[in-house]
Amino acid sequence: MRATITLDKDILDELVHESGRKSAASAVREAISEYLKHKRIEKIKAMKGKLRFDKTAEELRHYER
Repeated sequence: MRATITLDKDILDELVHESGRKSAASAVREAISEYLKHKRIEKIKAMKGKLRFDKTAEELRHYER
């Protein structure tokens, strides 16, 4: 999907430099992917203590599918 966005040149230049990517597009894609990964991890961490499991980690590890 194509999208047109307006970004501050200094921020984009820094992103490209820090990411080590050759293009702004690949640097932005990586930044978005990392942001989404971080948000998914935050959501999982927020569930700590809110889920109850009936099986132990050992039982789950050896569970037949």
